[in-house]
Amino acid sequence: MFLTKTKRSQFYKLVYEINGKRKIVSTKTSNREQAQKFLSSFILTTKEKQTQLSPIAIFTLSKFKDEYIKYAKLRFSKSYVERSIEPAFKFLIDFSGDVPLKQLDLKTLDNFIINKYNSTKSGAALYYRTLKAAFSKAVIWDYLSDNPLKKIKAPKVPKSNPIFINEEELNLIISKTTNQNLKNIFTVAFYTGMRLGEILNMKSSWIDTQQKIITVKNSIDFTTKSKKERIIPIHPRIASIVNKQNSKTDDFIFNRKADIKFNEDYVSKQFKKSLRAAKLNDDIHFHTLRHSFASNLVQRGVDLYVVKELLGHEDIKTTQIYSHLTQSSLSNAVCLL
Repeated sequence: MFLTKTKRSQFYKLVYEINGKRKIVSTKTSNREQAQKFLSSFILTTKEKQTQLSPIAIFTLSKFKDEYIKYAKLRFSKSYVERSIEPAFKFLIDFSGDVPLKQLDLKTLDNFIINKYNSTKSGAALYYRTLKAAFSKAVIWDYLSDNPLKKIKAPKVPKSNPIFINEEELNLIISKTTNQNLKNIFTVAFYTGMRLGEILNMKSSWIDTQQKIITVKNSIDFTTKSKKERIIPIHPRIASIVNKQNSKTDDFIFNRKADIKFNEDYVSKQFKKSLRAAKLNDDIHFHTLRHSFASNLVQRGVDLYVVKELLGHEDIKTTQIYSHLTQSSLSNAVCLL
């Protein structure tokens, strides 16, 4: 027996179970304290008194969210947890109320996805994937008998080719940046394809000056998105940036202060500020630098499987978003016949 409140009603509702059947009673109040009093004084009808009140599974969405996030923090990146998992559960709970996990019905989930799709197509697709993965784990943990989202089609999101910039545009952005550390971060992203989190967690121990490679490493404090280490050759333009002299192996390459990393949001916002000062396409974001690394390689004839390894993609299908850039190469090959 518990209280819940959704956006569809201003009043708190009392939810309980009789002989396995869910019952809902309005408290007729939007005041939490008054609703609690209603709960305390609630008396079953004469007919319901004659039946036994079955114990209801009070394992609510919020309780499952807390448990799943604890698990996710050990498995996924901090960015994915904060930007995907936490908001997905927040929006679902806001929509459905903090109902017991087992009582989350298909209609509510379907309406939730439709509601989100009407406001943000990409957001709806992200929340669908995130919650579907979470509910699959709930099945494994025996909290659910099956995954309800498997019965709902994933929202379709219009796909567009990734935006990328060239070296001239990178230089223009850098020319509008005053902070030297930020200039260096933008440059490293363009010439390595590393994610922002990887760049800001890069330490001196990742750099091999003799072999001229960067090894993106996992540690107690940081793990890559794929959980796998990868090697990236050092481009001549960034050699002086990453080859810090007299550095301890546990030093960050980029420090805001002594041994303190830059904040990802801060770097992203500063990149956007420089981009706008350069009067370039406002659809460009920091992650565009990673796309630019891959796109420029593909345009120069580098095989997609090589690009896949450099980017650290687990599946070649992810890398194939750049396949459209090989069209000219294919045409040139046919012309040789």
